[in-house]
Amino acid sequence: MFKKLKEECGIFGIYTKEEKEDLVGTVCVGLTALQHRGEESCGIAINEDRNIYFHKDVGLVTDVFTKHVQETLPQGKMAIGHVRYSTTGTSRKENAQPMVVKHKKGYLAVVHNGNLTNAEELKRQLEDEGAIFTTTSDTEVICHIIVRERLKTGSIEEAVKNTMKIIKGAYSLLIMSPQKLMAVRDPQGFRPLCIGHTEKDIVFASESCALDTTGATFDRDIEPGEMVIITNNEMKSEKILPDEKKGLCVFEYIYFARPDSTIDGLNVHIFRENAGRCLAKQAPVDADIVAGVPDSGIDAALGYSKQSKIPYDVVFIKSKYIGRTFIQNTQTKRKRLVALKLNPLKQTVKDKKIVLIDDSIVRGTTLTKIITSLKDAGAKEVHVRIAAPPFIDVCYFGTDIDKKENLIANNKTVEEIREIIGADSLEFLSLDSLEEITKDSHIPEFCKGCFTSKYPIEVPDSIDKNRFE
Repeated sequence: MFKKLKEECGIFGIYTKEEKEDLVGTVCVGLTALQHRGEESCGIAINEDRNIYFHKDVGLVTDVFTKHVQETLPQGKMAIGHVRYSTTGTSRKENAQPMVVKHKKGYLAVVHNGNLTNAEELKRQLEDEGAIFTTTSDTEVICHIIVRERLKTGSIEEAVKNTMKIIKGAYSLLIMSPQKLMAVRDPQGFRPLCIGHTEKDIVFASESCALDTTGATFDRDIEPGEMVIITNNEMKSEKILPDEKKGLCVFEYIYFARPDSTIDGLNVHIFRENAGRCLAKQAPVDADIVAGVPDSGIDAALGYSKQSKIPYDVVFIKSKYIGRTFIQNTQTKRKRLVALKLNPLKQTVKDKKIVLIDDSIVRGTTLTKIITSLKDAGAKEVHVRIAAPPFIDVCYFGTDIDKKENLIANNKTVEEIREIIGADSLEFLSLDSLEEITKDSHIPEFCKGCFTSKYPIEVPDSIDKNRFE
């Protein structure tokens, strides 16, 4: 049972005009910059002389790709990598990406961020045709379809084009064949994907922060429905699918992405700070200090403080050694985890009226413990402001929210939630404010289905994280 929203996945790819000695190391740096998007498993596939070699395992990038592992992997001219959080399929080594297959016409490696909405239907069709699945991830469905289409067509580009017309839902993909590296984004643009360059390299990443850390200059975002192909040191682009209703997941800005990333023209830190400013206008309160729940509440707290003129202060010390996706299976362990992860500064909070900013409320259990810890430390009042509207529905496109009954805002009023979490007051960011702070993006529309129950495309009747088990 989730306590907090879970990260999705992060993808990174590089094509270099000249074979470089530190190709694997560069991918490791890029993946480490995207580690916040998934901490369960990671992997890298390298193309050397048209052969694809790979290594992947459960764990963080620094644990899986030790110095010894990096030295044993070949170098080449292109590589793709992945960090994973399982929004479909369990946390098994078999589900780690990249997914690498060898078929009649050669090798294929794929990394994927997103969820398909027609994955179950496609899997049944493929099994009826004789396909055998070894994982419980919908990424394997994509691999099977690409291979099937490749056997019918004269090029990997045509196979990928056909695949884009078959699969539905959220997919940002990097696809590597013996000669080509391709980047693809679904026609709604649910998940981010950008492109940059160095003097000799072309680099793809889920977020621009990974370009920064590898020394690449940001060029642009991959457009929804676009395919970028690199081969023989040349790059070309083609719009495969026509313009459709756009649907970048607005929660990329609210929670998933790193503050130093810019996605579709809008900087994540600026978005969050503006969300805090809107909250201060929308729900002012008489208080002594403003504080953010580390880490994703901090930027919004700074915005609230600047707008309200109430001083910002640090009220928690966060342990560096508790991961974002760390989950315990008993109430005692969960309570112990909160104490380990966030310890209140008693000297700061004692006798203070605190405005506490968090990015969202899913079940409310974690925030309840946080508020209790502040009051136990002597806080006089704790006024909670949430930098997102209430979660009332599930996500079908890669966020780990698969049951409406688990969402506290789906069946409780704001006042009931306030009483449950023990806050002195509670306010959520309004949908109107959310519209206001997204207007500077290059994307005219966003997917806000988890807040409105209205989605950019048709969605299944139900969703099950482990639907392939």
